[in-house]
Amino acid sequence: MTPSIRRPVSCVILDLDGTLIDTEGSVDDVLKVFLVKYGKKWDGRGTLNRTGKTQKEAAAAIIEDYGLHCSVEEFMTDVAPFFTDFWSKIKALPGADRLIKHLHRHGVRIALASNSSKDGIEQKISYHHGWKESFSVIIGGDEVQEGKPSPEIFLEAAKRLNVDPSSCLVVEDSVPGITAGKAAGMEVVAVPSIPNQTHLYGSADEVINSLLDLQLEKWGLPQFEDWIEGTLPIDPWYIGGPVIKGYGRGSKILGIPTANLPPDGFSDVLSQHSSGVYFGWAGLENRGIYKMVMSIGWNPYFNNAEKTVEPWLLHDFNKDFYGEQLLLVVVGYIRPQANFASLSDLIDRIHEDRRIAEKALDMPLYSGYKDTPYLKTMWKHDE
Repeated sequence: MTPSIRRPVSCVILDLDGTLIDTEGSVDDVLKVFLVKYGKKWDGRGTLNRTGKTQKEAAAAIIEDYGLHCSVEEFMTDVAPFFTDFWSKIKALPGADRLIKHLHRHGVRIALASNSSKDGIEQKISYHHGWKESFSVIIGGDEVQEGKPSPEIFLEAAKRLNVDPSSCLVVEDSVPGITAGKAAGMEVVAVPSIPNQTHLYGSADEVINSLLDLQLEKWGLPQFEDWIEGTLPIDPWYIGGPVIKGYGRGSKILGIPTANLPPDGFSDVLSQHSSGVYFGWAGLENRGIYKMVMSIGWNPYFNNAEKTVEPWLLHDFNKDFYGEQLLLVVVGYIRPQANFASLSDLIDRIHEDRRIAEKALDMPLYSGYKDTPYLKTMWKHDE
């Protein structure tokens, strides 16, 4: 069913850091090394304070959060060489490359408007093939008098696109960026870069979990054509480890064998993927290969500091598989993580996810991954 159009737009203005690329992860990596110089240890504090800020504002926030004895200018000069080494390693966030190429292919003009400097923007996107050529306008925070949350950068982007601000859709990850977009009179979609802070983004016209969930048709733009039978194909990725809980927790209620994998060893992989429901194939040690649905979510028991993985094996088991090795090949995406009003609603949705995954995994697009050598190394026979 096609969603109703909220307000038609003709152009899209994208933020960069935290919206298209995982800059925050690189900032953390740099700070882990750099703060040692000042006798400090990085502990993740202050992320919210610097998200969406200009480079000077972010530097000032770090100095304050960690009690550093230096000026903003000294800090920026000293840290610059560290960042230069990291820009080439920054990953595109889920759905970013897909979004840019889709809009460009359909002739939708795109602007890139970031509080980062123009040179910094171009350096970062140079590592992502085809991005620079896809933007009609690229504007940095050093080209305006005031950065976000001032609307100036978005109004300047609309001016350079030669369109009315009301015909622009802004996609942003930060509260300052959302504030700027709404002040400019534009439609705004928020993709929060900080988990479990959705309540801060109430002024946005829509809040989504990741760019994979963006429905462009809501704003009269060409919709994505790559969804197949309720699933979105993704580049496959591989994770695995010993099952720390198997078959027991929730299995009888859900009617599906569940497993929990420890995040140790693949936390870097999970940081590159949005929370939500995925599917693929699971190889269970000495048992076989099975269809699988998998949830990724932030765990409140760990203060939402890390993502956890819970695969559901779509097979009837007559005994627990605690401690056994489980390898996963994730090949597609179904939906974002969601809250449900009742346990029965959750169970109904899980079984709908199961139905979608089981049907999809019979399609040639996905079925071939069952034969990947990665899985077959872990089993000797089918049940």
